[in-house]
Amino acid sequence: MNVTIIETSGLGDRSYLVSDGDVATVIDPQRDIDRVLDLAQEKNVSITHVLETHIHNDYVTGGLELARTVGAEYVVSAEDDVAFDRRPVADGDIIDAGPFRFQVLHTPGHTHTHVSYVLQNTGGEPVGVFTGGSMLHGTTGRTDLLGDDHTKELTHAQFHSVRRLAAELPDDVQVYPTHGFGSFCSATPSSGDSSTIAEQRSNNPALTNDEQTFVDELIAGLSAYPAYYAHMGVINAEGPQPVDLSMPAPVDAGEIRRRIDSGEWVVDLRNRTAFAAGHLSGSMGFELSGQFVTYLGWLYAWGTPLTLIAERPEDILEARRELARIGVDNLTGSAVGDVDTLADGTALNSYRVADFADLRETIGADGLTVLDVRQTNEFDEAHIPGALNIPLHELLSRRGEVPDGQVWVHCGSGYRASIAASMLDKPSRTVVLIDDAFDNAKEQELVGAA
Repeated sequence: MNVTIIETSGLGDRSYLVSDGDVATVIDPQRDIDRVLDLAQEKNVSITHVLETHIHNDYVTGGLELARTVGAEYVVSAEDDVAFDRRPVADGDIIDAGPFRFQVLHTPGHTHTHVSYVLQNTGGEPVGVFTGGSMLHGTTGRTDLLGDDHTKELTHAQFHSVRRLAAELPDDVQVYPTHGFGSFCSATPSSGDSSTIAEQRSNNPALTNDEQTFVDELIAGLSAYPAYYAHMGVINAEGPQPVDLSMPAPVDAGEIRRRIDSGEWVVDLRNRTAFAAGHLSGSMGFELSGQFVTYLGWLYAWGTPLTLIAERPEDILEARRELARIGVDNLTGSAVGDVDTLADGTALNSYRVADFADLRETIGADGLTVLDVRQTNEFDEAHIPGALNIPLHELLSRRGEVPDGQVWVHCGSGYRASIAASMLDKPSRTVVLIDDAFDNAKEQELVGAA
């Protein structure tokens, strides 16, 4: 028996393919199912079952389309109200996949209807557990995605679900969560790439704290999560449309300018320093790296037409794949090539890229604003005295609070600041992007007491 991880690093999630002989089961697949189909072909296995641990809030599932494509049984909790046919399962049910099987455990907390699947070998012995958003590596799934009215109840439920998993499963059982590898669905950052029940007994807060301490600390530590989460559950319950990963239609320079001027989103995927050196006025820079899809999805006005600019066709296709995972499908055009050509004779905009050492030499100058676009909890922990804090996800609605004149923009690494700088760039404002790690601000003695 083999468990293969399918990593989606941009969203911090994992899907899994469990195989033995020529039979396989897939757990929590993402929308771009070609990766799963290719893996199954490589392993020469037939997918007979597709399992969902919950109705996902951070990505569009590929489970329904995958099950339909390969003729597999689609397994979803009986308690979930969905608009498609599936095999409904409840606590204690057994899913027989031939050379292995799964036992369903109801593990509420991340959602009310959340289930985990205990992987059993031919002898009925548990060897792994697919925990979705319940027991993660050194943490748990967040409990506030269904709204404030449910958070306290779900946090208590999460505590008991993790305790149940630890009580009912042997120490050597492998823990396979869907979230926790950078996902905002994790209550706190997870630890390590692999884990067992025994390891969780020593480092999972639901197992090392009493119930009230766990509840209080988890709720106190919850921070903002991406706005696009509001759409994911609805799409997944209704049944997502088949994914489109094709190249968006090409558009010329004149059409790009028309779209920018009419208020459509034109996103430049080049690296942040290339964008700073020269870009179309009114375009936005979202470097195709790191958490590109998380932050674009967080800021994106849902349903707005979206045009992508890149140096290579492969970058457009990669961006389309990442955006499809969160249901951003209204890609109405693309442009590939040198940005000077796309400008069609119009001068490009640009701004300076600096570091915290440069800021130290300049800070205090008349008319200089330091804009910190980290989240509020990061700012409260440590910040530059006098800095204006507007978290990136709030910037579009609060741009009017940013003064004209000289604005130095920073975050924790430079990535979020680069997006913010692209959105603030205008003739009355001199934007400077601080492309530097915040730890260097501390080394430059720019950081004061919180």
